[in-house]
Order: sequence, then structure tokens, then C-alpha cells
Amino acid sequence: MKVLVLNSGSSSQKVCLFDLAEILPDDPPGCLWEAKIEWDGESAAIAIKNSDGEVQRAQVPISSRGEALKHLLGNLWNGRERLLSQPTDIDLVGHRVVHGGPEYEEPMLITPEVRARIAGASAFAPLHNRAELEGMETVEKLLGPVPQVAVFDTGFHRKMPLPAVVYPGPYEWFSGGIRRYGFHGINHQYCAERTAKLLHKSLISLKLVTCHLGNGCSLAAIREGHSIDTTMGFTPLEGLMMGTRSGSVDPGILTYLMRRGQINGQEIDNLLNEKSGLLGISGLSGDMRQILAAVKQGNPRAKLAFDIYVHRLQAGIGAMIAVLGGIDALVFTAGVGENSPEVRWSACSKKKECEAISGRGYRRIGFSCSCTGDPSAGRLGHRTRMLEAYKHRKSLKLHPELIIPDNQEVVGMPKTKEIGRGLSMPAKVCGFGRNSASKSPRSVR
Repeated sequence: MKVLVLNSGSSSQKVCLFDLAEILPDDPPGCLWEAKIEWDGESAAIAIKNSDGEVQRAQVPISSRGEALKHLLGNLWNGRERLLSQPTDIDLVGHRVVHGGPEYEEPMLITPEVRARIAGASAFAPLHNRAELEGMETVEKLLGPVPQVAVFDTGFHRKMPLPAVVYPGPYEWFSGGIRRYGFHGINHQYCAERTAKLLHKSLISLKLVTCHLGNGCSLAAIREGHSIDTTMGFTPLEGLMMGTRSGSVDPGILTYLMRRGQINGQEIDNLLNEKSGLLGISGLSGDMRQILAAVKQGNPRAKLAFDIYVHRLQAGIGAMIAVLGGIDALVFTAGVGENSPEVRWSACSKKKECEAISGRGYRRIGFSCSCTGDPSAGRLGHRTRMLEAYKHRKSLKLHPELIIPDNQEVVGMPKTKEIGRGLSMPAKVCGFGRNSASKSPRSVR
């Protein structure tokens, strides 16, 4: 079964093609073909990698996200790295959907009703859900009535305890659907499962803090394999400082500006989502790579942006450890988490140790960081070195800091495949059916 997976982020678009056997392996399956688009104003940087690891790069002008995705997918059956003879060789398409709203937790076959509800949740995640809907429409235009499945980012956090879910406003907020949903759940879940395997421990026995640090940033406190707290809330705007998003700010600032007539609701949304964070403070960019380059050049605002980012990250990690009552491993993932040793080193602590709360009260918790200046240090691809480092840290009673590449494309695969396996009649009923006789016989950041 050939499965195409789309991960539409706020600043990037990732696409992977998998060829799945009847039984999925324990370890994540490799991509036959993977590609990524990074948006940069009126152009897009495109990178396409085949199963041999060869990468083809291009900078192309774009008129819309849909056109860029169409150009990208066309390489599957037209480009130099083509793998398919025609678009209908694809059997199933999976989509990461950031916000499932109050209705959706488990992966769902995308029907007109499901698509309408995802559109209805766009108000909660404007930078994401609209991009994901555009991806669904583009796939439908290119591939015809291929079954499409939505896997929801909010699903992993839906069983958080009520104290972590309910805002301390009027109870009517909660009864009316205003609650903390949490995001990046697909990747937080994946990282927790991979950490347990890497450390040769049962996931149920571990207390983990996973740090998803990309253009969007969030932390999760994971105990016994379940999310018990996270930093994002009703929308992906709450919590840590991010690339262009502010993270949590005092709501009194916003009411103050509104009372003075300086800003309206739409302007607030735009300001906090697109003109804040690293970009807002530095005045340069929301990209951590550019911030670090400017810091090295002595730019004071870039330095301030980096320091605020790290301060809020450290505070968030401490809060997650307090909720867990201790920690067994700290996990970094996504573009910044994987590739910025400067961020990891600063976050673990400036004094090589941090204060945290354990089940026995306050004590020192040390993190032995793999921040050697090599962004790949600690990746799962360097498994032997990681295990040796872990054994050394264990003897010193230090807690491991792991770096796990973002792999949101894989987490929903078992359920997506399960939905796809029995689609002959259900898909036709839902309007997504395709005659099986007409059939011909992965995230970078």
C-alpha cells in the first residue's frame, strides 16, 4: 500500500511517500521519497530526497501554498526523482491536522462533514488548519477520489486531567468548549515512545518532558505514556516564545491597548501570531538560525530575543518537571530542538544543573547535555554513542538529554493504514471510493 503523508506547518510543508507492508514494523518505516517546502516571502525553498539519500534543491517563485504543493507533488510522477508512473498509484493520503476541535480525537476518514468541522476549528489555529484544508483540496484535484485520513495534533492531549484543561475563568467557558487542547501531540507521543525504546525502558515507568521547538514551540509532561500537561492551550498561541508567535502574555496588555483604541480584535490576532516572538523582539527574523547569526555579530536585540526564548523555555521545563514530580529524560525535537546546540545547552542550564521538584521535595536535577557544537550529537542515528553516554550519566545520577528527529508523519500511520485497509465499501459510501481494479499495482524539521 502506497501512502502519501502531508504535514502542513505554519512555516513549512513536508511530504513523505511510504510503501507499507501488511504488518507494520516496530521501528518507523523509511520514506521512499520525501520533500519539504520552506516558505520565504514570495518564493519557496524546495528540497526533495529519495530513498538513497540524494537531495535535490530548488528555489521557486510561488503564487500560493497550493501551487507550491502542486509543483512539489508533481515530482513524484514527472520529476527526475519520479517513483510513480501516475498519480493514481497512491492508495491513501494522510494529513496532520493541528486542531480537531472538541469533536475529533482519533484519526478520521475525511468526508465533506469532517472537512467542514476542520474548517470550523480554523478560528482556533488560523496558521495551520487553513493550510491543511488547502492541502486536502490540492490532493483531491491532483489524485482524484483517493481516500484521505486526518490525524489530529490535539488527540494525544485529550485525556489530560481537568486541572490542566480548565482555564480559571468562568466555568461557562469550559462548558462552552473553551478549554486547553494542547498541540504538537503527534510528535510528543512519537518522542515519548522512541525515548522508551532508546533507553530500553517501559514507557509506563518513565517521566518525560518533551520539547518540540520549531517555528511553533511547546512542551509536554508525559507520565505513564500519557500527556498530563502541556504549554499550548485553546490555540497554538499559548505558552513558550516562538518564531513569530508571542506565547503567553498578560491579557491586561491587550485590553489596555483596546481601551486606548490602538488595536482591534483582528489586529491583535495578527500581532500575536505573525509579528511577535523572535521576529517581534529582534526586528530581524523568526528563524533561530538568523537570530544566532545576528547574536554572533553583536546585535543586542537578537541577543535579547534569544535570552527571552531561553528564559521562557527553562521556566516551562521547570513547570513540567514540577507537575511530573521528577524527570527521567528531557527530549528535544523539531527544527530548533534538533539542530541548535546553543538552545539545548542554554536550556539545560547555564550552571549545568537546574533546580526542580521531585516526589521528595526540592532537589537538584542535573542534565548532562550532548551540546558539543555538533547538531547531530544525541540523535537516534547515533544510537551507540547515545547509549554509552546514557550509561555514563546514569553512573553520575544525571538525567539524559535526548535529541529525537521530528517524525510526525509516522505516528498516525497504524491507524491511517487500518482505516485505509477496509475502505472498499465505506469509502464509496463517504464519497471517496475508488475502483480497486483501476489501481496500479517521509520530517526534515
